[in-house]
Amino acid sequence: MHLKINQNFKDNIDFIKSSIHNFKSTGKLFGDGKRNSIKLFELNGKTINIKSFKIPNLINKIAYKYFRKSKARRSFEYATILLEKGIGTPEPIAYLENYNWIGLKDSYYASEHLDCDLTYRELVEIPNFPDHENILRQFTQFSFQLHQSGVEFLDHSPGNTLIKKSFEGFYEFFLVDLNRMTFHDQMNFDQRMKNLSRLTPKKGMIATMSNEYSKLYTAKTESEIFEKMWFYTQEFQDKFSRKQRLKKKLKFWKS
Repeated sequence: MHLKINQNFKDNIDFIKSSIHNFKSTGKLFGDGKRNSIKLFELNGKTINIKSFKIPNLINKIAYKYFRKSKARRSFEYATILLEKGIGTPEPIAYLENYNWIGLKDSYYASEHLDCDLTYRELVEIPNFPDHENILRQFTQFSFQLHQSGVEFLDHSPGNTLIKKSFEGFYEFFLVDLNRMTFHDQMNFDQRMKNLSRLTPKKGMIATMSNEYSKLYTAKTESEIFEKMWFYTQEFQDKFSRKQRLKKKLKFWKS
């Protein structure tokens, strides 16, 4: 077993170890648990979130022991880096890895649990969501901050940014599901635009985001930003549609 704990929670190490050890029988289930299982626990009046990652296949068991960092470890380390850069994410608490003679057996990531008012997904699915355009523009500013900090969030998708209303007209943004990230000294234009391609298929939202991004990124015109952002969005949507069609075909043959 390997456990790494945030020094702010070193006095709670026994509680964290116990919660993970008894994960299956304790805690309150959060979400559907289809891939990874997430449970909530109460610690000194604070809710903490523990994610149990899906048990890896044989190849990944070996890879995560000898060649790659586990998803739990990456989540903890990336959250620490984000906070150092001033980027919102729930505070990391600990990660734990269990190994056997083959490789990684299972792994867990514990973090602060945040109750949010919405995610980016609501902006896509509810066009008349209150203060829609203002939130979208502030989200774009947040994404620009990520890029300026050299953070390429590879899972920058609709459900992975929690949004909290801090006070009237102003919002805070927090990244979750952190195990896939690349850090750069600088991000070029194409990397920036491609990083925004998974968020929405709606051209009007892309136009608003392009307009806001152009106010901050002056190396390109608003038109150039829109064209590139829309190009990568369409490319992603086409790829996603092909994958969905293939899945349907495979399900048909299996049935």
